[in-house]
Amino acid sequence: MSDTAIISIIDDDESVRVALDGLLRSHGYRVKTYPSALDFLSSAGYVNTACLLSDIQMPGMTGIQLCDELRARGIDIPLIFITGLPAVPPRTRSGGMSPVAVFPKPFDCGELIACIESVMGGEG
Repeated sequence: MSDTAIISIIDDDESVRVALDGLLRSHGYRVKTYPSALDFLSSAGYVNTACLLSDIQMPGMTGIQLCDELRARGIDIPLIFITGLPAVPPRTRSGGMSPVAVFPKPFDCGELIACIESVMGGEG
């Protein structure tokens, strides 16, 4: 993993952001958190994001709409959805980026870390 590679977390629930931040940092990852998809996009957080964890249902812009927007901008980041919705593979409007995985809340932390390690292992 490169020194600038970051895992970005987008979730409107602060307790989820804090828990995921702690979990990922305890495994040695650099983490940035965002309360909304719009905050992520406006901060240009995608520039150094090596993996993106996003909720699906959020006010303003959903995770699926975020996926579509990233695709429209030509940005391809490995995306993992973490959702309170039933685990159904989400469909993006553009037919572009698809999530690497969908984890329903509550999820097994070990499985999430294994998925992230798989994604991050593919970096450089």
